[in-house]
Amino acid sequence: MARTGRQSWTTSVRETLAKPLTSYYLVLAVSGLLIGFGMVMVLSASSVTSLEQLGSSYAIALRQAGFLLVALVLAFVAWRMPLRTLRWFVYPMLLVAITLLVLTFTPLGQEVSGNRNWLDVGLPVLLQPSELAKLAIIVWVADLFARKQRLLHLDRHIVIPMLPVTGFVAALVVLQRDLGTALVLFAIILGMLFVAGLSGRSFIVIVLSTAAIAASVAKASSERVGRIMSFTDPFADPTNTGYQAAHGLMGLSTGELSGSGLGAGVQKWGTLPGAHTDFVFAVIGEELGLIGTLSVLVLFGLLAYVGFRIARRARDPFARYAAAGITVWLMVQTLVNIGMVLGMLPVIGIPLPLISYGGSALVPTVVALGLLANFARTEPGAQAALRAHRSRRARRRTPSGTVRQSTFPPAAARREDPIARPAPRPVGRPVREEG
Repeated sequence: MARTGRQSWTTSVRETLAKPLTSYYLVLAVSGLLIGFGMVMVLSASSVTSLEQLGSSYAIALRQAGFLLVALVLAFVAWRMPLRTLRWFVYPMLLVAITLLVLTFTPLGQEVSGNRNWLDVGLPVLLQPSELAKLAIIVWVADLFARKQRLLHLDRHIVIPMLPVTGFVAALVVLQRDLGTALVLFAIILGMLFVAGLSGRSFIVIVLSTAAIAASVAKASSERVGRIMSFTDPFADPTNTGYQAAHGLMGLSTGELSGSGLGAGVQKWGTLPGAHTDFVFAVIGEELGLIGTLSVLVLFGLLAYVGFRIARRARDPFARYAAAGITVWLMVQTLVNIGMVLGMLPVIGIPLPLISYGGSALVPTVVALGLLANFARTEPGAQAALRAHRSRRARRRTPSGTVRQSTFPPAAARREDPIARPAPRPVGRPVREEG
């Protein structure tokens, strides 16, 4: 009996996954849960800092809500836009991203924490152009590979002009001394080369070259080297290079199974730098415990599953490459951030997608999720299923007072139907039946 029940459960799961709109609804549901959870955690993790610096516990959370509103509007446009129209914007988007990156080396550029990766254009907040560059690279490379689909069996058509252009963008980020973002860009580039089918030998050469570049950039700053080396034992120097990592681990360790309660964490009271930005996962562990952190991991795992599912099932080549690139970007950044908080990776300043505070990171990420929902509609049978769903919804919205069509055929049809036509009356006196 138990085995039969298990088989029926697995059969039901397989049937659900086989439906054409599973990816579509799953990406919308997971995105909504992560965005909502992120807003709650930004409010909790930033309340103390917001009160001290801005005079209100809600000021930073309200800013994030404003960023989210802009992001949702742009994501809706990306979600509803036809792919052919969307591809018209890939080159302008890449040009804008490169222009903004170049402007960071002008007087408009602002240096924060040793990285010149911010831009002051007169808005109430600073912009980080490298976040837009991630999405711009992905959609541009996806469009390039889609145009060269029949030539991708040759390595030179995969690498040229993809690698020089993306390498130039990554070099600009490296010159900003933003090692964390540069590593994410390197991962995106390598991931898209792998998806395009680059040969193993060429791929290994590029990986080794990328690793050498990253190592040379890391060695260029003694402060960065200290932070990188301290991750092996942050408590060896807990007041200097290991301060942030040590307090992050302290927050995680005190959360235990269910945490101290939402809003009741103590590390955010000035002892954990970046509590609402790079180290928001530590606040989740302290306030919501193991249950909260595992819930976040499950949601990101589902997002990874649906992203690669869309990339595998999408019929449109542009959608396939872009979905793969977006998923690689979000998953690499998630793993690096969580590994950084857990002490498994060096502290290199990477936000947790959809959870950490910051409009420059939130807006492109939410737009990328809107694109994933758009790409999910290119799966086999998805468009037909959506049309059928809209038709059923329209019928349910029909007012109850509407006159329903008669089940009898109309008069014209009855005139044409000899069976429905009444028998002619007899002419003359009726014949009396004999009794």
